[in-house]
Amino acid sequence: MSTHDAHPASDEPALPLTGVRVVEFTHMVMGPTCGMMLADLGAEVIKIEPVQGDNTRRLKGSGAGFFTMFNRNKKSLPVNLQDPRGIELVLKLIATADIVSENFKAGTMARLGLDYATLSRLNERLIYVSHKGFLPGPYQHRTALDEVVQMMGGLAYMTGPEGRPLRAGAAVNDIMGGMFGAMGAMAALLERQRTGRGQEVQSALFENNVFLVGHHMMQYAVTGKPAAPMPSRISAWAVYDVFTVKDSEQIFLAVVSDTQWKLFCDAFGFADLAANARLAGNNDRVEARAWLMPILRERLASEPAAAIAARFEAHGLPYAPIAKPQDLFDDPHLAATGGLADIALPQDGAGSGAANAHAKVPLLPITLGGRRPGVRIDPPALGAHGAQLLETLGLSATQIAALNEAGVVGPVN
Repeated sequence: MSTHDAHPASDEPALPLTGVRVVEFTHMVMGPTCGMMLADLGAEVIKIEPVQGDNTRRLKGSGAGFFTMFNRNKKSLPVNLQDPRGIELVLKLIATADIVSENFKAGTMARLGLDYATLSRLNERLIYVSHKGFLPGPYQHRTALDEVVQMMGGLAYMTGPEGRPLRAGAAVNDIMGGMFGAMGAMAALLERQRTGRGQEVQSALFENNVFLVGHHMMQYAVTGKPAAPMPSRISAWAVYDVFTVKDSEQIFLAVVSDTQWKLFCDAFGFADLAANARLAGNNDRVEARAWLMPILRERLASEPAAAIAARFEAHGLPYAPIAKPQDLFDDPHLAATGGLADIALPQDGAGSGAANAHAKVPLLPITLGGRRPGVRIDPPALGAHGAQLLETLGLSATQIAALNEAGVVGPVN
């Protein structure tokens, strides 16, 4: 069993979802994100995988981090769902569960007899979370990906320059879709306390994306003018951009109020700009942006980024270095606040070639009573905890070995 205690369990109160059991049939990002959130909050999450393992384990390129990021705090049980004996095993497990979560194509779970309509007849208290491309409607038959819904949902249009739609630099809909699935599951748990009944929860990529661009939709509703893509938008603030400074370093600087404008001008000795009546108010500065920004870029071009950052920091002004994801491993704030937790990288699949056996992983961006929900179980090797789970269903070591030999279950330990 691969367990990892982020903190001594005896020193901490139980997490909010302690005692909740989740059986998940998920892969890639959306479904696993839901399970990860529930697991981080204390639920026992059992990942049902194919006998050869979740394909996500073996992804390379931009998918190489998927399994490690979204499957911590889970147990792994590889089962052949094409074999009736495998279905019998997972049905026994589901009978002990509070929540089932899945993100397979429409119709897949029904063909296996694992859909909500079937399972709810066996257990009316069961909460069933489905993660799909689209909520029920005209598009529900389509195959969706994060890119697909970003393109059709206006997000790619808003991200790229005019005529060059560009997907966001993270799997925003997959991740947020899983978050909304987890939110729905927790709401259903609360409602079950009142009604005694479970329900089906649905979360979808397309509808998530529409929610993300909702403020752009409302901008059009309020102004009658379409929102411009971010690279060519009219900003609400005059100084709100990336500046290239000394030695070609880049830094993001923002001045978003009249008070901040005075502080900014004082910090850099721009008395002439502070006294200019054409720049008195924020809206004045927005109108003047075409001639103001070249002046600011020229004046700041010879300043080192670190010196600019220090002055912004000293005056409480918003700024940011332009960081790459790998830079965050050494971020002093994350290190000081415990925002990253140590995990052991799975040594099967994509993790087998990792340079290190351990890595730091971002935790949920919340605190509960001042503590960050941490890592209790490393991303599981295939079949980790599987033998223990099968034993709780009444199977002996001999029976487990026989099922393994027959290909009903994969390797378990």
